[in-house]
Amino acid sequence: MSLISLPVFDISMIIVISIFIATYALLLIFSDLRAYIAAGAALVYVVLGLTGAITFTPLDALGGIEWNVLLMIFGTMGLVALFIESKMPSLLADKIIDWAPNVKWAIIGLAVFAGFISAFVDNVATVLMVAPIALTVCKKLKVNPVPAIIAIAVFSNIEGAATLVGDTTSIMLGAYANMTFFDFFFTQGHFSIFWIVQAGLLVATLVLFVIFRKEKQKMVSIEKTVVTDYVPSILMVGVVVLLIIASFIPNAPALINGYICVGLMLIGIIWKMISKKKVSAIKETVKEIDFLTLLMLAGIFIIVAALIKVGIINWLGQALAAISGGNAFLAYSIILWGSVFLSAFIDNIPYVAMMLGVVTVIATDLGVNPMLFYFALLSGATLGGNITPIGASANIAGIGILRKAGFKVKTWDFMRIGLPATLAAVGAAYILIWVIWAH
Repeated sequence: MSLISLPVFDISMIIVISIFIATYALLLIFSDLRAYIAAGAALVYVVLGLTGAITFTPLDALGGIEWNVLLMIFGTMGLVALFIESKMPSLLADKIIDWAPNVKWAIIGLAVFAGFISAFVDNVATVLMVAPIALTVCKKLKVNPVPAIIAIAVFSNIEGAATLVGDTTSIMLGAYANMTFFDFFFTQGHFSIFWIVQAGLLVATLVLFVIFRKEKQKMVSIEKTVVTDYVPSILMVGVVVLLIIASFIPNAPALINGYICVGLMLIGIIWKMISKKKVSAIKETVKEIDFLTLLMLAGIFIIVAALIKVGIINWLGQALAAISGGNAFLAYSIILWGSVFLSAFIDNIPYVAMMLGVVTVIATDLGVNPMLFYFALLSGATLGGNITPIGASANIAGIGILRKAGFKVKTWDFMRIGLPATLAAVGAAYILIWVIWAH
């Protein structure tokens, strides 16, 4: 079998990629308008499809939207609003202030904590749960919360690749390669991706200590928060437990995560209506949901769907195969670092879905263990989203929380934390995957 040859790059692909590049440039430059830019670009693709300029229908656009992700974010945002109202984030913030000697340790502690949760729960849900605690800590200490929320999002993305249930890309690899939950720890007699991710997290943590080295403000004693309603906290824990359980259900409904989050949000709203005896609980909770973040995500999903439909993502995958020239190490390096670069700008779910088949062919052609390329793909595609503020849904969710709190996040604000942390984590994974699996 020979390596894949590249297809022709036709006019429709040129049109779509040109709009894509312009759109992402605008997304990175105009941080306040990201939702409208993404939605506008998605609409342009649909209109071009209707005119016959490209092969892309409204049904393709709707089918490209990750409805499970949107429902999950919608439901979790509502739960978070109830969670914040219960004052539990404030109580947890008090405990962190008591534990941490200074701001640096508080931020890094929250980031690592978010990473731990994200190994077992979707990255977006993790950010939505942990970010309110960080916001409260920063508010009480009167420090800028932007770096803290960014660090939480970055570490959530890093740990998403650690286990079978940590991220959609991990679930996809598990299904494709017939990997069990425990295969992510040890498989074929070797250390698996979990330990590789932990090494990356350790190096990234050291990077955070450098980035936040000047944040030495002492923690101050404050009056402790009193929580009187624990139901929202129970529901938040319920999200974690049920999402983990759902990941083990064979042939589960495609929208099961969304159903769980929205269902628990509705339970929380009903509880608020009963306990406080007011119907306005519905309006108050829905008002706190960040619909601009949902709009931006929907737009990005449609943009990526257009790239897939006209064959650009497939072309990129085949290009990675063709330029490796039959060299296993070069192919490995291209897959990992190419995935890092591409995932900084496109959603990693459709990218991984397409590339799993491509890297399998490359592994067969080169006679190497496919796990080498599977783990390269998973690490690069999962961690690459940390480079830019629009590279991962968790980043967008975190920035949405900051925007609602009145804080603007510029592209450089994100990249000054995301870029070095990504390079550190991916660099560690790059070395370890090759050492362990190149045999």
